[in-house]
Amino acid sequence: MNNSRLVPPVTDDPHRLDELRAEVRDFLDGERRAERIGRQVDSWLIGWDEEFSRALAARGWLGMTVPTEYGGHGRSHLERFVVTEELLAVGAPVAAHWIADRQIVPSLLKYGTEVQKRTFLPAITRGECFFGIGMSEPDSGSDLASVRTKATRVDGGWSITGTKVWTSGGHRAHAFICLARTAPVDPAHRHDGLSQFIVDLRGPGVDIHPIISMNGRHHFNEVILDEVFVPDEMVFGTIGEGWQQVTSELAFERSGPERFLSTFPLLADTTEQMRNETMPRHADLGRYLARIAGLHQMSTAVAGALERHEPADTAAAVVKVLGTSTEGDIADFVDLLAGDATSSTIDFHSMLDDAVAQRPGFTLRGGTNEVLRGVIARGLGMR
Repeated sequence: MNNSRLVPPVTDDPHRLDELRAEVRDFLDGERRAERIGRQVDSWLIGWDEEFSRALAARGWLGMTVPTEYGGHGRSHLERFVVTEELLAVGAPVAAHWIADRQIVPSLLKYGTEVQKRTFLPAITRGECFFGIGMSEPDSGSDLASVRTKATRVDGGWSITGTKVWTSGGHRAHAFICLARTAPVDPAHRHDGLSQFIVDLRGPGVDIHPIISMNGRHHFNEVILDEVFVPDEMVFGTIGEGWQQVTSELAFERSGPERFLSTFPLLADTTEQMRNETMPRHADLGRYLARIAGLHQMSTAVAGALERHEPADTAAAVVKVLGTSTEGDIADFVDLLAGDATSSTIDFHSMLDDAVAQRPGFTLRGGTNEVLRGVIARGLGMR
């Protein structure tokens, strides 16, 4: 077994995009000085700011990988990686466009019809169309094969009935891609008979209920679909191949910098406080910075593999397991030190409170780490 192949190599010059990094940093410094944005942990989930999303769109930093023929900018996955990494590192409010830009764009490019591409890609690129994800269901955990939402063939399309949970931003999004069962369960082939549909979240038959986090915040939702009609032109991909499509999409969801940078703004603030001696120095700071550096390298490597259209499912799972564990460990580390701080800002305490509240979800969303360890084990076994 060749473990060196678990994560693909970084083949590009790491400094090739330094100019783009500097441009993004300058922009963000200006936004902060003008007090148009603050800093947040987990900003890709809780930082919903449509105006900021449109400001990014105006600079060409949404829909970066969308071909120009669909209103995009025709840039590389690595260029997009640089922009998103810089946004997350300062805790910029990117939640409004995050799922659409991260996950829906590559899925539409791979599986979408021409009508779907021309309908959604230009609007996503302009920061005018926001998406959610309709995968998880009550009592299903990370076992997507147990999906019970049912899509039934009707005249001109499909009727969908079922319930989805943990739909981030569903109360504000325009649509989500829903995984539903279009054929009875075959116990021997549980992943067969699943299909995907683009569902209008503001249409008839859709009822959205908030799921309130323990700190009182509202990010997640329960989405109840009651005979929701989806026309044939909104079938996503091929009927019966939903599982294969979802598996492909998850490489984008699990490998990005949001899987190790959710608590980085808090770590950066802690580092600054240690430098200013308003918080006691601690040797573990270096360990967390080293872990972040390693995860940056790994995540960059996966972005390069996706750029080359190489399989990256196993490597993405590795990034997600190690990255989300690191995010949670940082939250715990800072929480233990915070009581010894002699001078802390309101921003610091707000970030720490959010990090502690969000911490249980880091290793759950996008597939639990326990499930992903199985993905990694199977990936290693094939080598």
